Amino acid sequence: MNGLGLLQHLSIISDPRQQWKVEHKLSDILFLTIVAVIGGAEGWEEIEDFGIDHLDWLRQYGDFENGVPVHDTIARVMGMLSATQLQKSFAAWMKDCHVATEGEVIAIDGKTLRRSYDKGRRQGAIHMVSAFSAANQVVLGQVKTDAKSNEITAIPELLELLSIRGCLVTIDAMGCQRAIAQKVLNKGADYLLAVKGNQPKLEEAFNNYFRMEMFQRPDVDSYSTQESGHGRKETRLSLAVDDLSILGDLVFEWPELKTLGIVAAVREVGGEPAKDIKVRYYISSAKLSAKELLEASRSHWSIESQLHWQLDVGMREDDCRIRREQAGENMATIRHIAFNALKGETSFKAGMKRKQKRASRNNAYLSQVLAGLGVS
Repeated sequence: MNGLGLLQHLSIISDPRQQWKVEHKLSDILFLTIVAVIGGAEGWEEIEDFGIDHLDWLRQYGDFENGVPVHDTIARVMGMLSATQLQKSFAAWMKDCHVATEGEVIAIDGKTLRRSYDKGRRQGAIHMVSAFSAANQVVLGQVKTDAKSNEITAIPELLELLSIRGCLVTIDAMGCQRAIAQKVLNKGADYLLAVKGNQPKLEEAFNNYFRMEMFQRPDVDSYSTQESGHGRKETRLSLAVDDLSILGDLVFEWPELKTLGIVAAVREVGGEPAKDIKVRYYISSAKLSAKELLEASRSHWSIESQLHWQLDVGMREDDCRIRREQAGENMATIRHIAFNALKGETSFKAGMKRKQKRASRNNAYLSQVLAGLGVS
């Protein structure tokens, strides 16, 4: 752990309450909420229950002079707490404890918290955009958007929080925007952006150029992999093209563009001829080989399989109905903190849910998990 630990970063968050009414320190409420979520708590009552069951242990790390706050107090404070301040503290902590390596893939993608939708208050579901280190499988930062369509404005805000110099930032087609590409470059990183119909001229140029038989041409930089299992065979093929003339004048619209990429996935089931063929187009400011392109594009989807899936299955995020004021957004950040802590503890080889259960009943293991957060 380099620099400050998590609690030191959280200490800069201002307390939104009137001080003369305060019975429980903000630091104690935040610490309780974080460790309770690490231990599998999913709502305010369960956070309170966790605190009551672990009060003596909690007092090793905080004051808890007046015992454990009741669930209504926890809910009220987490609703009032500035989500922006919490997200900035989280990102600053990750800058201290995660050093990006040259060429590291940072995947950026959004996820909707489905049960955060409140029809009665005409409140749309919370949509969080996160940055995920594919190699280390940790969240580096996140910001909230009002809707999925607003990822375009949220991504630059998220990039501003990150330390990504020398990394390769991968974003799906929603983020294929010139301003976002330039923002990535301004942060000292390279971009790899998926191309779809939201950039129709760019997509048309790829369509006019690409033919499947190109994967067989010896004069084209291509690469392929095959995987078999459960009666299926999946072949992935990639092309990396540095001849940008196929884009015509469009090439001048994309800053420092160096590589055009094409990735195809061909799935065969039961030995039948391939019917499921998906082709994706990419543009990048990095000079990529076909092999590097395929590996980076696959790494991008780790944010779905390694982060979003585990948040849903391990932490039941999609079932969470916490949504009033800023509480839903703050709890999403708390879950990311818990995710990083549990991922970082590697002595116990188990899935997210098993680690949470062990943390809930074994104080020594919980302390071990906290050590990765810089808490001792």
